[in-house]
Amino acid sequence: MDAVDSPGRSMVEASLPFASRRSPVYATRGVVASSQSLASQTGLEVLMRGGNAADAAVATAAALNVTEPCSTGLGGDCFALYYEEASGTITALNGSGRAPAGLSLDLLREEGLSNALPPYHAHTVTVPGACAGWCDLAERHGSLGLDAILAPAVRLAEEGFPVSSLTANAWAHGVPQLRGSRGGKALLVRGRAPKAGEVFRNPGLAATLRAIGKGGADAFYRGEIAKRIAAAVQEKGGVLSEEDLSAHRSTWDAPIHTTYKDVRVHECPPNGQGLVALLALNILSEFDLPREALGVDRLHLLVEAFRLAFADGGAYLADPATVPVPVEGLLSRSYAQERARRIDPTRANLDHRPGTPPAGRDTVYFCVVDGRGNACSFINSNYMGFGTGIVPERTGFSLQNRGHNFSLDPRHPNALAPRKRPYHTIIPGMATREDGSLYGPFGVMGGFMQPQGHVQILLALLEDGLDPQAALDRPRVCLDGGKPDGSVAVEAGVPRETVANLAARGHPVFPVSGHDRALFGRGQVILRDPETGVLCAGSDPRADGCAAGF
Repeated sequence: MDAVDSPGRSMVEASLPFASRRSPVYATRGVVASSQSLASQTGLEVLMRGGNAADAAVATAAALNVTEPCSTGLGGDCFALYYEEASGTITALNGSGRAPAGLSLDLLREEGLSNALPPYHAHTVTVPGACAGWCDLAERHGSLGLDAILAPAVRLAEEGFPVSSLTANAWAHGVPQLRGSRGGKALLVRGRAPKAGEVFRNPGLAATLRAIGKGGADAFYRGEIAKRIAAAVQEKGGVLSEEDLSAHRSTWDAPIHTTYKDVRVHECPPNGQGLVALLALNILSEFDLPREALGVDRLHLLVEAFRLAFADGGAYLADPATVPVPVEGLLSRSYAQERARRIDPTRANLDHRPGTPPAGRDTVYFCVVDGRGNACSFINSNYMGFGTGIVPERTGFSLQNRGHNFSLDPRHPNALAPRKRPYHTIIPGMATREDGSLYGPFGVMGGFMQPQGHVQILLALLEDGLDPQAALDRPRVCLDGGKPDGSVAVEAGVPRETVANLAARGHPVFPVSGHDRALFGRGQVILRDPETGVLCAGSDPRADGCAAGF
């Protein structure tokens, strides 16, 4: 809410050349990799105080709410994969919220919204699941109390922090949404976004975090905070109620997985789109992948695999509590072989349709590995920047617009319905070796780029032998499903000859540079050597963060 002017620049150069080089970070006792250096330091502080990967993950998530509210926070959702070294098991936490009980397709039809739901409408606010997710992760896997875990983030919010450069740029894009909310001034400085280098304070968020530290999830989903959330949504024409908030629960699930190059890749099950990443990996495993990483032959296969995987994801992904999702059939090898046969290695197909599987039984991503070998892959998001931009008064956080991902077609598995979870874009990743030992947590944030980022990072690590930082540095491609022609965004750094050859094969390509590189997501990776326990980490140059270890 408060800011102190400093001589820092308002934003980085428009060209954003990404010309610097980073080395991977090595450590033995713990590493945190996130999109904000202060958040990475916060997680590291908790590890150094004796906390484990779960404690550090929750502390990092809270610090990111403070330092990057234009991407994440208590008003959004979270997912996590947790690897427990002692048992060699992985648990999947679904911290996503559900549609209000009073929201239905009939209500949208009555309000003239049956064709499309505006992206920032109050009806896109689903119950924020992040707080329950943080509390449940700490309770099941953590070793410290919530009060101690959240204390560093409370301090950051109260004392203030200097806003980083890329974050300042993203913050500025969300100003129109924040100005439309009564409580939005808490995230602005005299009606504008804070500039790079300005010290920003958020006493409302500090108070909210302190209340959660003392009272747990009940302090958020019941009582005064819940009243403020419901009132803010209803003031804007939504129907989210205090009863919707008090009824919320996270769920613990078994991860879904596939094997690629002798590494088992784990994702959270639907309603998240981790399934799309696994589908693409299965399809690619049917080919001898061309060795030239940024050559036309490999990138053509990648894009075609993404088209097929997204076609299936769009057709089948939904809340499995309300409709069956044929995960086993979709991930079967026979289905991968069938889908791979649909790829012409010389020509793009812009109209891949979903298959019929055999019957079967905006965002922050960060990761933590502690010195004992426990690992947490964690993702938390408001969705589109500040989400709806609706800020409940005196809370210091904005509410997500995740409900925009619902289909308004009543026949679709992902059709909006009361207390249903939508198709979710945010996905954490985890990889283990054949013997069950930890390979490492990984992830790439950024809407529908995320499964594409997972695949490209894994190929860099497993096919090309790159270290985590080099894998994250490599230029990327992104099938932009939001464009009607199925365009492929190609990041600056991909050879011009490759771009021309992709176009010649029928791919509608467009180059992307500068701040628009945000399209390609921002990733983090930590790998663990099974013999020495040495950790090797990288942090995406497309963000303001870093990997920090000790």
